[in-house]
Amino acid sequence: MAHGAVTRASLIEAARELFGSQGFADTSLDEVVAKAQVTKGALYHHYRGKDDLFAAVYEQVLRELSDRVVAEFLRPDPWEALVLGCELWVDAHLDPAVLRIAMRDARAVLDWDVIRDIEARYGAVPLRGVLRRAIRKGMIGPQPLRPLALMVMGALNEACFYVADSDDHAVAREEVHTLIVRLLAGLAVDAGQETSADTPH
Repeated sequence: MAHGAVTRASLIEAARELFGSQGFADTSLDEVVAKAQVTKGALYHHYRGKDDLFAAVYEQVLRELSDRVVAEFLRPDPWEALVLGCELWVDAHLDPAVLRIAMRDARAVLDWDVIRDIEARYGAVPLRGVLRRAIRKGMIGPQPLRPLALMVMGALNEACFYVADSDDHAVAREEVHTLIVRLLAGLAVDAGQETSADTPH
């Protein structure tokens, strides 16, 4: 059991490095097993093939992103937590390896229902938690949480693509950060006034 866990971890680590630097299409399983220092038989014992291994790598990337964002979502002030966590979600995708695995290759390799399931568990579910806190504190008016979290997450993912595809990442990042605050301000109880990252009005 322990040996199997070590083998899986070695395969995911090797695949993640190769998928992140070369991309899914240009990475062979022979390269993965050579880098992981395991046999191809060991790989097929744990994964059905290249797509299955990629799905495991994708899930690990999203889990790590989620852990970083959740640390922001747990800030004492729910509004600050919400804004800073959403901004971090976008910023984290500027890492070239994360962008290639989590945004570009995932959408070319994996079925849409697989992507939605993983994104929901590691993106929308934590987001729903901080939105719930903001509602309970009276900072956001009562809303149906599940669709709200999914819609905000969809907007954040589009923001990731926008920044990544821009000619000037710094300018695009600032544009997106400004829009995140303004979009979230529309959910505030008094949405007619400006809302800062620190205090909802």
